[in-house]
Amino acid sequence: MSRARLSRRSLALAAAAATLGATFYGVGAATADNSVPRSDKQIPNLTNVVNDIKAYYGDTVDASGEHFASADSSYAHQLAGIEAKAKSDLAHALQHGHGKHDSHGKKPAIVLDVDDTSVLTYNYELEVGFNYTPASNQAYLDTKNMPAVFGMDSLANWAAGQGVTVFWITGRPEAQRADTVRNLNAVGYKAAPDTSHLYLKNSANPPAYLSCGSTCTTIEYKSGTRAHIESLGYDIIGNFGDQYSDLSGGYADKSFKLPNPMYFLP
Repeated sequence: MSRARLSRRSLALAAAAATLGATFYGVGAATADNSVPRSDKQIPNLTNVVNDIKAYYGDTVDASGEHFASADSSYAHQLAGIEAKAKSDLAHALQHGHGKHDSHGKKPAIVLDVDDTSVLTYNYELEVGFNYTPASNQAYLDTKNMPAVFGMDSLANWAAGQGVTVFWITGRPEAQRADTVRNLNAVGYKAAPDTSHLYLKNSANPPAYLSCGSTCTTIEYKSGTRAHIESLGYDIIGNFGDQYSDLSGGYADKSFKLPNPMYFLP
Protein backbone atom coordinates (compact mmCIF):
# COMPACT_ATOMS: atom_id res chain seq x y z
CA MET A 1 0.00 0.00 0.00
CA SER A 2 1.10 3.56 -0.61
CA ARG A 3 0.25 5.45 2.53
CA ALA A 4 2.04 8.79 2.52
CA ARG A 5 -0.67 10.76 0.72
CA LEU A 6 -3.58 10.71 3.14
CA SER A 7 -4.23 11.24 6.83
CA ARG A 8 -4.71 7.90 8.57
CA ARG A 9 -6.98 9.47 11.17
CA SER A 10 -9.45 10.86 8.66
CA LEU A 11 -9.37 7.61 6.70
CA ALA A 12 -9.95 5.51 9.80
CA LEU A 13 -12.94 7.67 10.61
CA ALA A 14 -14.29 7.36 7.10
CA ALA A 15 -13.92 3.59 7.07
CA ALA A 16 -15.51 3.29 10.48
CA ALA A 17 -18.38 5.48 9.39
CA ALA A 18 -19.05 3.17 6.48
CA THR A 19 -18.86 0.14 8.72
CA LEU A 20 -21.27 1.60 11.22
CA GLY A 21 -23.72 2.58 8.52
CA ALA A 22 -23.10 6.31 8.98
CA THR A 23 -22.51 8.75 6.18
CA PHE A 24 -19.24 8.09 4.35
CA TYR A 25 -17.31 11.30 3.93
CA GLY A 26 -13.68 12.45 3.93
CA VAL A 27 -11.00 12.70 1.25
CA GLY A 28 -11.84 14.12 -2.13
CA ALA A 29 -14.41 16.62 -3.26
CA ALA A 30 -17.64 16.59 -1.29
CA THR A 31 -21.00 16.63 -2.96
CA ALA A 32 -23.65 18.91 -1.55
CA ASP A 33 -26.22 16.13 -1.24
CA ASN A 34 -24.70 13.41 0.90
CA SER A 35 -20.97 13.74 1.58
CA VAL A 36 -20.84 16.60 4.09
CA PRO A 37 -22.17 15.76 7.56
CA ARG A 38 -25.12 17.93 8.52
CA SER A 39 -24.83 17.06 12.18
CA ASP A 40 -22.28 15.72 14.66
CA LYS A 41 -24.60 12.71 15.05
CA GLN A 42 -23.58 11.58 11.57
CA ILE A 43 -19.94 11.36 12.64
CA PRO A 44 -18.76 8.41 14.76
CA ASN A 45 -17.02 9.49 17.96
CA LEU A 46 -13.27 9.05 17.55
CA THR A 47 -12.75 7.60 21.03
CA ASN A 48 -15.50 5.05 20.45
CA VAL A 49 -14.04 4.11 17.06
CA VAL A 50 -10.59 3.51 18.57
CA ASN A 51 -12.11 1.44 21.38
CA ASP A 52 -14.02 -0.64 18.82
CA ILE A 53 -10.82 -1.22 16.86
CA LYS A 54 -9.02 -2.32 20.02
CA ALA A 55 -11.83 -4.70 20.94
CA TYR A 56 -11.88 -6.18 17.43
CA TYR A 57 -8.13 -6.85 17.54
CA GLY A 58 -8.27 -8.13 21.12
CA ASP A 59 -5.86 -5.48 22.34
CA THR A 60 -3.11 -6.91 24.54
CA VAL A 61 -0.42 -4.75 26.14
CA ASP A 62 2.94 -6.11 27.27
CA ALA A 63 5.14 -4.85 30.12
CA SER A 64 6.86 -2.31 27.86
CA GLY A 65 3.58 -0.85 26.66
CA GLU A 66 3.60 -2.44 23.21
CA HIS A 67 0.18 -3.34 21.82
CA PHE A 68 -0.55 -6.68 20.16
CA ALA A 69 -3.56 -8.32 18.61
CA SER A 70 -4.85 -11.43 20.35
CA ALA A 71 -4.86 -14.84 18.71
CA ASP A 72 -8.42 -15.40 19.98
CA SER A 73 -9.74 -12.03 18.80
CA SER A 74 -12.54 -11.47 16.32
CA TYR A 75 -9.83 -10.29 13.91
CA ALA A 76 -7.93 -13.56 14.20
CA HIS A 77 -11.09 -15.64 13.78
CA GLN A 78 -12.13 -13.67 10.70
CA LEU A 79 -8.66 -14.13 9.21
CA ALA A 80 -8.74 -17.87 9.85
CA GLY A 81 -11.93 -18.25 7.83
CA ILE A 82 -10.54 -16.28 4.89
CA GLU A 83 -7.25 -18.18 4.96
CA ALA A 84 -8.96 -21.57 5.11
CA LYS A 85 -10.98 -20.68 2.01
CA ALA A 86 -7.85 -19.38 0.28
CA LYS A 87 -5.88 -22.53 1.04
CA SER A 88 -8.71 -24.68 -0.29
CA ASP A 89 -8.91 -22.60 -3.47
CA LEU A 90 -5.15 -22.70 -4.00
CA ALA A 91 -5.05 -26.46 -3.43
CA HIS A 92 -7.84 -26.90 -5.96
CA ALA A 93 -5.97 -24.77 -8.51
CA LEU A 94 -2.80 -26.80 -8.01
CA GLN A 95 -4.71 -30.06 -8.45
CA HIS A 96 -6.38 -28.89 -11.65
CA GLY A 97 -3.74 -27.74 -14.05
CA HIS A 98 -1.58 -25.48 -11.90
CA GLY A 99 1.14 -27.76 -10.64
CA LYS A 100 4.76 -26.82 -11.23
CA HIS A 101 3.61 -25.71 -14.68
CA ASP A 102 0.10 -25.30 -16.04
CA SER A 103 -1.06 -26.40 -19.46
CA HIS A 104 0.43 -23.25 -20.96
CA GLY A 105 3.80 -23.76 -19.29
CA LYS A 106 3.27 -21.05 -16.66
CA LYS A 107 4.48 -21.49 -13.09
CA PRO A 108 2.02 -20.94 -10.21
CA ALA A 109 2.56 -17.91 -8.00
CA ILE A 110 0.86 -15.95 -5.24
CA VAL A 111 1.20 -12.23 -4.52
CA LEU A 112 1.02 -10.72 -1.04
CA ASP A 113 0.83 -7.11 0.04
CA VAL A 114 3.05 -6.32 3.06
CA ASP A 115 1.37 -4.00 5.59
CA ASP A 116 -1.66 -5.62 7.22
CA THR A 117 -1.49 -8.53 4.81
CA SER A 118 1.89 -10.05 5.68
CA VAL A 119 2.78 -8.04 8.79
CA LEU A 120 0.46 -6.25 11.21
CA THR A 121 0.79 -2.48 11.70
CA TYR A 122 -1.55 -2.41 14.73
CA ASN A 123 1.01 -1.32 17.34
CA TYR A 124 2.44 1.35 15.05
CA GLU A 125 -1.04 2.69 14.29
CA LEU A 126 -1.83 3.07 17.98
CA GLU A 127 1.54 4.74 18.64
CA VAL A 128 0.87 7.43 16.03
CA GLY A 129 -2.87 7.78 16.64
CA PHE A 130 -3.69 6.35 13.18
CA ASN A 131 -1.87 9.32 11.65
CA TYR A 132 0.72 7.80 9.33
CA THR A 133 3.70 9.89 8.29
CA PRO A 134 6.76 8.66 6.37
CA ALA A 135 9.03 9.88 9.17
CA SER A 136 7.20 8.13 12.00
CA ASN A 137 6.88 4.95 9.97
CA GLN A 138 10.58 4.90 9.19
CA ALA A 139 11.49 5.58 12.82
CA TYR A 140 9.32 2.65 13.87
CA LEU A 141 10.87 0.27 11.33
CA ASP A 142 14.36 1.39 12.36
CA THR A 143 13.88 -0.16 15.78
CA LYS A 144 11.04 -2.70 15.61
CA ASN A 145 9.65 -5.57 13.60
CA MET A 146 5.94 -5.87 13.00
CA PRO A 147 4.46 -9.30 13.81
CA ALA A 148 3.15 -11.59 11.10
CA VAL A 149 -0.55 -11.31 10.33
CA PHE A 150 -2.07 -14.36 12.02
CA GLY A 151 -1.85 -17.36 9.72
CA MET A 152 -0.44 -15.61 6.68
CA ASP A 153 3.11 -16.80 7.30
CA SER A 154 1.83 -20.39 7.53
CA LEU A 155 -0.27 -20.00 4.39
CA ALA A 156 2.61 -18.50 2.39
CA ASN A 157 5.00 -21.19 3.64
CA TRP A 158 2.51 -23.93 2.77
CA ALA A 159 2.13 -22.52 -0.74
CA ALA A 160 5.90 -22.35 -1.18
CA GLY A 161 6.10 -25.98 -0.08
CA GLN A 162 3.65 -26.87 -2.87
CA GLY A 163 5.96 -25.36 -5.47
CA VAL A 164 4.21 -21.99 -5.62
CA THR A 165 6.46 -18.94 -6.00
CA VAL A 166 5.73 -16.20 -3.45
CA PHE A 167 5.92 -12.54 -4.48
CA TRP A 168 5.32 -9.38 -2.50
CA ILE A 169 4.09 -6.09 -3.97
CA THR A 170 4.01 -3.20 -1.53
CA GLY A 171 3.53 0.54 -1.67
CA ARG A 172 6.39 0.93 0.76
CA PRO A 173 9.17 3.02 -0.79
CA GLU A 174 12.30 1.42 -2.21
CA ALA A 175 14.25 2.97 0.68
CA GLN A 176 12.52 0.52 3.05
CA ARG A 177 13.68 -2.60 1.24
CA ALA A 178 16.20 -3.68 3.89
CA ASP A 179 13.71 -3.09 6.72
CA THR A 180 11.02 -5.05 4.88
CA VAL A 181 13.30 -8.00 4.11
CA ARG A 182 14.51 -8.11 7.71
CA ASN A 183 10.97 -8.02 9.07
CA LEU A 184 9.56 -10.70 6.76
CA ASN A 185 12.47 -13.01 7.51
CA ALA A 186 12.29 -12.36 11.26
CA VAL A 187 8.62 -13.29 11.62
CA GLY A 188 8.78 -16.59 9.77
CA TYR A 189 8.26 -16.12 6.04
CA LYS A 190 10.45 -18.81 4.47
CA ALA A 191 10.21 -17.74 0.83
CA ALA A 192 13.02 -15.36 0.00
CA PRO A 193 11.89 -11.70 -0.23
CA ASP A 194 14.83 -10.93 -2.51
CA THR A 195 14.98 -8.35 -5.30
CA SER A 196 13.33 -10.77 -7.72
CA HIS A 197 10.36 -11.44 -5.46
CA LEU A 198 9.82 -8.24 -3.47
CA TYR A 199 8.54 -5.20 -5.37
CA LEU A 200 8.58 -1.81 -3.66
CA LYS A 201 7.51 1.54 -5.07
CA ASN A 202 10.40 3.36 -6.72
CA SER A 203 9.17 6.84 -7.55
CA ALA A 204 12.64 8.13 -8.42
CA ASN A 205 13.38 5.35 -10.91
CA PRO A 206 10.12 3.61 -11.84
CA PRO A 207 10.47 0.40 -13.84
CA ALA A 208 9.98 0.53 -17.59
CA TYR A 209 7.08 -1.93 -17.46
CA LEU A 210 4.92 0.70 -15.67
CA SER A 211 3.75 3.06 -18.39
CA CYS A 212 2.41 5.46 -15.72
CA GLY A 213 5.94 5.83 -14.32
CA SER A 214 6.13 7.83 -11.09
CA THR A 215 2.48 8.95 -11.36
CA CYS A 216 0.90 5.50 -10.94
CA THR A 217 -2.11 5.15 -8.72
CA THR A 218 -2.02 2.23 -6.30
CA ILE A 219 -4.21 0.18 -8.63
CA GLU A 220 -2.04 0.99 -11.65
CA TYR A 221 1.17 0.23 -9.77
CA LYS A 222 0.00 -3.06 -8.30
CA SER A 223 -1.87 -4.42 -11.32
CA GLY A 224 0.96 -3.33 -13.62
CA THR A 225 3.46 -5.16 -11.43
CA ARG A 226 1.28 -8.27 -11.43
CA ALA A 227 1.14 -8.06 -15.22
CA HIS A 228 4.93 -7.90 -15.25
CA ILE A 229 5.17 -10.98 -13.01
CA GLU A 230 2.86 -12.91 -15.32
CA SER A 231 4.95 -11.80 -18.30
CA LEU A 232 7.90 -13.57 -16.65
CA GLY A 233 6.10 -16.91 -17.04
CA TYR A 234 3.95 -17.05 -13.91
CA ASP A 235 0.25 -17.55 -13.36
CA ILE A 236 -0.88 -15.70 -10.23
CA ILE A 237 -3.34 -18.14 -8.70
CA GLY A 238 -3.90 -16.03 -5.58
CA ASN A 239 -3.57 -12.32 -4.79
CA PHE A 240 -3.81 -11.21 -1.14
CA GLY A 241 -4.38 -7.71 0.18
CA ASP A 242 -6.11 -5.74 2.93
CA GLN A 243 -7.20 -2.94 0.56
CA TYR A 244 -9.38 -3.26 -2.51
CA SER A 245 -6.73 -1.24 -4.34
CA ASP A 246 -4.34 -4.15 -3.67
CA LEU A 247 -6.68 -6.44 -5.59
CA SER A 248 -8.20 -4.40 -8.41
CA GLY A 249 -6.96 -4.27 -11.98
CA GLY A 250 -6.77 -7.94 -12.90
CA TYR A 251 -3.77 -10.24 -13.45
CA ALA A 252 -4.74 -12.78 -10.78
CA ASP A 253 -6.98 -15.83 -10.99
CA LYS A 254 -8.42 -15.22 -7.51
CA SER A 255 -8.18 -12.40 -4.98
CA PHE A 256 -8.55 -12.57 -1.21
CA LYS A 257 -9.45 -9.49 0.85
CA LEU A 258 -8.10 -9.47 4.41
CA PRO A 259 -9.80 -7.36 7.09
CA ASN A 260 -8.43 -3.95 8.07
CA PRO A 261 -10.70 -1.41 9.83
CA MET A 262 -7.80 0.91 10.67
CA TYR A 263 -7.54 2.86 7.41
CA PHE A 264 -8.70 2.97 3.81
CA LEU A 265 -6.49 3.57 0.78
CA PRO A 266 -7.86 4.17 -2.72
